Amino acid sequence: MKAATSRRGLVTSPHPLATEAGVAVLAQGGNAVEAALATAAVLAVVMPHFTGLGGDAFWLVADAKGAVRALSGIGQASRRQPVLVRGAYPVRGATSASTTAAAVDVWDRAFTMSRDGWAGRCAWGDLLQPAIDHARRGVPVAPSQAFWHDFRRDEQAAWPGFTAAFHPAGRAPQVGELLQLPALAATLEQLARHGARDFYDGEIAALIAAGLQAAGSPLDAADLAATQARDVTPLRVPYRGLELLTMPPPTQGITTLQAMALLERFDLHAVAEGSADHLHLMVEAIKQAFIERDRFVADPDFADVPVGRMLDPAHLDMLAARISRTQALPWPHPYRTGDTVYFAAADREGRCVSALQTIYYDWGSGVVAGDTGILWHNRGAAFSPHDDHPNAWAPGKRPFHTLNPGLALEGGKPRWLYGTQGADGQPQTLVALLTRLIDHGLDPWHALSRPRFLLGRTFSDGQDNLKVEADVGDAVLQELQRRGHAVRVLPAQSALAGQAGVIGIEADGSMQGAHDPRGDGTAVGL
Repeated sequence: MKAATSRRGLVTSPHPLATEAGVAVLAQGGNAVEAALATAAVLAVVMPHFTGLGGDAFWLVADAKGAVRALSGIGQASRRQPVLVRGAYPVRGATSASTTAAAVDVWDRAFTMSRDGWAGRCAWGDLLQPAIDHARRGVPVAPSQAFWHDFRRDEQAAWPGFTAAFHPAGRAPQVGELLQLPALAATLEQLARHGARDFYDGEIAALIAAGLQAAGSPLDAADLAATQARDVTPLRVPYRGLELLTMPPPTQGITTLQAMALLERFDLHAVAEGSADHLHLMVEAIKQAFIERDRFVADPDFADVPVGRMLDPAHLDMLAARISRTQALPWPHPYRTGDTVYFAAADREGRCVSALQTIYYDWGSGVVAGDTGILWHNRGAAFSPHDDHPNAWAPGKRPFHTLNPGLALEGGKPRWLYGTQGADGQPQTLVALLTRLIDHGLDPWHALSRPRFLLGRTFSDGQDNLKVEADVGDAVLQELQRRGHAVRVLPAQSALAGQAGVIGIEADGSMQGAHDPRGDGTAVGL
């Protein structure tokens, strides 16, 4: 299905079963938050390589009048410092499971908000039930999951508890094979009966803490009990008469906003969509924003993050003046990996959710917490090993986060919901989507389908080059090279270019949504 339209509600997610669960909630009269909760829970079962209960989450929630709440769920660092390995924090194994997981607390806060503010009618347990059923009965393994099993096949045997949970036949499951997750089903059932906080200070918390400690993680029960998601004030910048909103630091949301603010200083409407001029300006804006990001962005509880100055118009004018329209800025840049899922929901009242959830790397830390079936994330690997860096490790500190779901308001009301998987690629994919949606008037499906780029390293390419999808055309590739970009060609519709989703809400209440053709996702409307 290429695109979905509706006047009664719409959900987009990277897996058909998750989208189906969200749409079923809307069909029963549930609101956008309730639909998003059902979607999020199913994603934790059907895409365990990218998301789960043992990770973090970020939700932008808006009503039809444009009142926005930002729920930031970032687990904090353990009280005990993990040991550096070869000068860096470990990325796999028990010592990489060094920050708590706040996704479930985001779910709890969203559910409370829905019940108390939006007259939500769905029971907490009912919203988790589709995920429980899928975990108990099993679901066919999707191509994405099978790919990441195969890609990490030489590593998975060393990950504590992983083989027992995800290789029930003694090997990685293949595409279409039924994968049952009974331990995760039991954990979800416990959450359904006793509520979300059981994950942090109840029976589940005790099992998680015991499992992580047995594996060798620095986290303990006290760390879990201290975990709290936050209501935060979203960052905003104007763009072509709209207002773009996203998460504040320690996320890289400010990076996306800076890049878009720089692009507003160029007349993109006069630049052909998909041309060398279009791609060059986007790449150069991203470079300026990345330089600022890696210099300043960290947990503002522990570091001075100059958000006001970074978004000050005079400062943005200065950064924009550094962009040459004819010459690429040379680019060595630190690479950040990471995987996640984007999903969004809008209901018949015009209320909406734009959300991202993650376990950081594919398969996170690789550690399954005891008998809970919960795969723990490895976000602690994002801390800088340098004590003088703003993102240096400290007990209770939140690490830098790549996740930044987006929401655009027009006339003060929700107009676009958008986000993507892809770590460093997230701001890059988002600027491509937003300029195509706003400057060039493309609909969600065509905006998602057009060629994209990825600046910097990936898991399969350690060079700081500019990767561009082949369907941009030879003439564009040659012109980018002439301007000094170190171009490497990717296949058209490459998974490296992100897994994005978009929902557009028109002034008359009609909706149109799509999910990225580069993945397995779907958008479905009532």
